[in-house]
Amino acid sequence: MIIVCGLSKAQGQIDQHGARSVIGILGPETAHPVYSGVDEARHLRLSFNDINEPTEGMVHASEDDVHRLIRFIQEWDRKAPMVVHCWAGISRSTATAFTAMCLLRPDEDEMALAQDLREASPSATPNRLITAKVDQVLGRQGRMLRAVESIGRGADAYEGVPFAIKV
Repeated sequence: MIIVCGLSKAQGQIDQHGARSVIGILGPETAHPVYSGVDEARHLRLSFNDINEPTEGMVHASEDDVHRLIRFIQEWDRKAPMVVHCWAGISRSTATAFTAMCLLRPDEDEMALAQDLREASPSATPNRLITAKVDQVLGRQGRMLRAVESIGRGADAYEGVPFAIKV
């Protein structure tokens, strides 16, 4: 199970669900916390801005970030839940959750997986740049990006409500 939330809810979700792996994606100006109960080797820290295309003065997700993300998800043993968070739990973290869904449920259609994501979180608005880069690395031929576009922008929210998805 993957739990998606914003930074402010991460430790509480780790404690509540007994998570032992964490993916945190924060802007370069925000320090990544250390979480109680999570071994450092099971905490992936990525630092880039929540932007949908390269923008001057901002740090975007790199191909190296995408490879690290994919490798971390693939190495997760799934014995305990994983928490995925960004600042608000709406964009970078939901793109990461969608990535995990596509990797760990490979026989399911991307459109169906995106719909599952929407049903789990009305505010989910997966970051397009992350999704496009993952789609390219995985050779999905644009299917992941089209699936994310099909669910559209989520409901307006300052911070997403934590939610869980089965993988």
